[in-house]
Amino acid sequence: MSDDIAKTDDTVDELVARAREAQSAYEAMGSQELFDRACQAVAWCLMEPDRNRRLAEFAVAETGLGNADDKVRKNHNKTLGLMRDIKGVTAFGHIEDDAGLGLSTFLRPKGVVAAIVPSTNPLATPVNNMINALKTGNAIILAPSPKGVKPLLALLEHIHPALAALGLPDGLVQMVPVPPSKPKTQRLMQLADMVLVTGSQANVRAGYSSGTPAIGVGAGNVVTIVDETADIAAAAAKIAASKTFDNATSCSSENAVIAVDAVHDELVAALAAEGGYLLDDAQTASLEAMHWHHGKLAPRLLAKDIDIVLAETGLADSAPPGTRFLVAPQTQIGSDHPMTGEKMALFLALHRASDFDEALHKAIAIQNVMGAGHSLGLHSGDDARARRLAMEARTCRVIVNQAHCFANGGFFNNGMPFSLSMGCGSWGGNSIDENLNWRHFVNQVRIVRTIPERKPSLDEIFGDYWEDHGK
Repeated sequence: MSDDIAKTDDTVDELVARAREAQSAYEAMGSQELFDRACQAVAWCLMEPDRNRRLAEFAVAETGLGNADDKVRKNHNKTLGLMRDIKGVTAFGHIEDDAGLGLSTFLRPKGVVAAIVPSTNPLATPVNNMINALKTGNAIILAPSPKGVKPLLALLEHIHPALAALGLPDGLVQMVPVPPSKPKTQRLMQLADMVLVTGSQANVRAGYSSGTPAIGVGAGNVVTIVDETADIAAAAAKIAASKTFDNATSCSSENAVIAVDAVHDELVAALAAEGGYLLDDAQTASLEAMHWHHGKLAPRLLAKDIDIVLAETGLADSAPPGTRFLVAPQTQIGSDHPMTGEKMALFLALHRASDFDEALHKAIAIQNVMGAGHSLGLHSGDDARARRLAMEARTCRVIVNQAHCFANGGFFNNGMPFSLSMGCGSWGGNSIDENLNWRHFVNQVRIVRTIPERKPSLDEIFGDYWEDHGK
């Protein structure tokens, strides 16, 4: 073992040992009242308006991704929604007795959670993870991307005093020592009791191969269908709001829209009214060449403000006043067509389809290239079509008549849990298929008692089968 690797191991080992000591004390002190108070302390450290604004502006300055106004809203709404979801929930200790089955159920913490968090949400995602961990009696160690280090450090400068005021140790919430590195993150994942990965698929695979139980989330590449029964003006407004929010940093931002022929032209006009600039073939080809280098997203347009996008693409003079995002028509789908994939920038691909059946098949084809399991959008007045998507597409969420990036991770007007991490099931190579929430941070313990025997006869189980097919 080299000296550098040994030093990394020692540093991370000490960090984890400190977290274990803090978690043990936290659980021993444990009451849901204390855990809830810790969650309130962490949440307010980000949500306090002046601090939220300062941290959001700092995050954008450091990462170069997104815009501060939207990050302020995201930090507020995502944290408030999570606090709503967990309010009054018992997530520690005894929760249920079932006399009929002779079972009693208890919830216990996982222990030390290692959370790998992305630069796209350097504040909201860590706080979401911290709250879920503290709600359930865990300690957490965060491994940010290099660009997210300083914003997270600034946040922790507020969180540690807030926890200390409750008599809780700093070791409950920690960060990998600066500078972060792959060896440090790998060592952390090996030593933790649970690994949570939000971000690149390379990190997700590293989490799954760490030897520690891991929860990873899949790649986003949202496709939204607009059919002939949709309210076109409302659909365009929601697509525009979702596409432009935080400069498309969200994995739930629309990357492709498929319009059926009957409403295609009307939708293009409605998107234009919402600031969507329809490109011609040459402009689209130029945009594609600029945004992807050797199959990877280039940084020039990545989550940048629209004035930067227009200047970089040479479209500043031709774009209509009020342009908010670009619309790039597409006829091809496939891994050799970069526009098929995720953009994380202020433009979307526009496909057309003869009818809903073709639109469904195109949506499936796009997500077979990237984004399987994550989510699909539908603007329609026909609920049967949402049900078809649920049964025919390989997706874990079908978001109907909503601004996708707000709705997908939970919002105040739908029933999804608030989260910034969306499991994509087996289709996306994930161990969960739901929005990450506090339930993923606990172990269930059951007391099992004897009950009157419930052994069925063979006839009860096989009688109808024997009657139809014989023995």
